[in-house]
Formats: sequence, C-alpha cells, structure tokens
Amino acid sequence: MAFGLISSASGASGAVMPFIIQALLARYGYKTTLRAIAVAMALLTGPLLPLFKGRLPPSERTQAAKTNWSFLRKPLFYVYGLSTLVYGLGFFFPLLYLPSYATTIGLSSTQGALLLSVMSISQVLGQFFFGYLSDRNISAGILCSICMLVSTLAVFSTWGTAKALPLLLIFSIIYGFFASAFSTLRVAMGRAVSDDPSSVVATYSIFVFLQGIGNILVGPVSAGLLATAVKKSEYGIEKYKNMVIFTGACMFGSGAVIAAWWCRPSQARKLVGRK
Repeated sequence: MAFGLISSASGASGAVMPFIIQALLARYGYKTTLRAIAVAMALLTGPLLPLFKGRLPPSERTQAAKTNWSFLRKPLFYVYGLSTLVYGLGFFFPLLYLPSYATTIGLSSTQGALLLSVMSISQVLGQFFFGYLSDRNISAGILCSICMLVSTLAVFSTWGTAKALPLLLIFSIIYGFFASAFSTLRVAMGRAVSDDPSSVVATYSIFVFLQGIGNILVGPVSAGLLATAVKKSEYGIEKYKNMVIFTGACMFGSGAVIAAWWCRPSQARKLVGRK
C-alpha cells in the first residue's frame, strides 16, 4: 500500500501538469517548454534527495546483505517478467497519443489536456486501491489479471470507438485506474516469487527494467502503427486503429500470460484441494 501511495504521487502531479504544459507550449513553443521542465525537475526534486533516509539504522547497514538470486530458478518469476514486458510495450501509447487523438476528432488542446488530467486522477485512486488490496493476502496474479482484463475491454470498447469527449473521458477513467495499477503490483509480484527481502528488491528492479523497455520502444513502434489517413467513421478513426489494437493486444497478452500460469492443471488441482 505504501508503494501504491508513492506511485500515485506522479498521478497527483499529472492532474495539473497537462494544463501547465499546454499553456507553455502555446506561448513559448516546445524547445523552451522542455528546457523549463528540465530546470523545474532539477530544482524541485534535487533538494529533496539528501532528506531520504535508509530503512535500517546505520549500524545495521554497515555490511550490505548479499542478494539471494534463487528466484531465478522459479518459473513464476519469468511469468511475471514476461507479463510486465508485454504490459510495458502497450501501456504508454494512450498516455502519449490521447491528446493528439482528441484534437484529430475535433476537440481543443485544452480538452486533450483534460483527458490526461482525468487519467492521472484516476491513476492516484487505482494505484492506492490495488496497493491496499495487495496487502490483504489477495493473489498478485489475480489482481494483475483483473487490471489487464478491464484495461483490455476499455481500450477495445471505448478508445477505439470514441468519436467525442464523453467516451474518451470514460476511457481515461477506466484505463487510468486499472492499467496504471499494474505497475504498483511489482512489489506484490516480488513477494510472490520470494520472501527474502533482498530478492524482492532485485525482482522489483528487474520488473522496472522490463517495463522500461516498452517506454523506450514506444517511439519507434508508434511510427509504424500510425496511419496517415483520418476517417472518423472508422474504428480508431483509421489513423490510430493499429495503435488501439496493439495496445489492447498487449494488455490482453500481459494478463493472459499470468492467467495461463494459474489455470494450468497442477495449480487447478491445488485450488480444488486435490493432491
């Protein structure tokens, strides 16, 4: 839950930043805006770094514990790793292209910023809620599967068919709540793989790295997914059709990897109490 609360802080700032960035872009252009954001990040976050304290007293941190890498021999680690990788490949597209989708269907840039703001507010609620659920002895696999199933339905049924602001707002709320919550569950995934604290830290780092691969690839992949023609009567207004399908497929694939693991025969027998 604590990690969910920390993660949701980015969503809290995201509730106002789209409007600030939109105003800066309109007045100063993208070059000055990017430089201003870089300076602001350094000035606002840099002074806070010395205030961080270690979880343990200095006397208990004099000799760092060696990482227990035994989780590398557990198939569940690779299941969660593959799911996270597939999730990362599709997660970032709505965050980057929802404003341009909005302007393409005739909405204003302010309304595009509103969509991101609503998604960020929903992210705050979703990440805190699923972080709380992960502490209630609910399987991380179940929570991840729920997040991905609802996200898949939201992408295919609302984003791809949206031709006006109301449906895009519904998509922003649902996708922000459930899709963003998946990243909060990385800690729960690590606990499911190993009880060793050093292993949980290692698995978390690996999962972050795998999701980051998708963050890096979103640029070149999107170049191949975007079409040039715009047909408002078509699914995804034609220009974004491939992107919508790819995003939904990634959300479905991420959840399907975990669901397939938990639905295998040996696990099914455990759930019904058979040997």
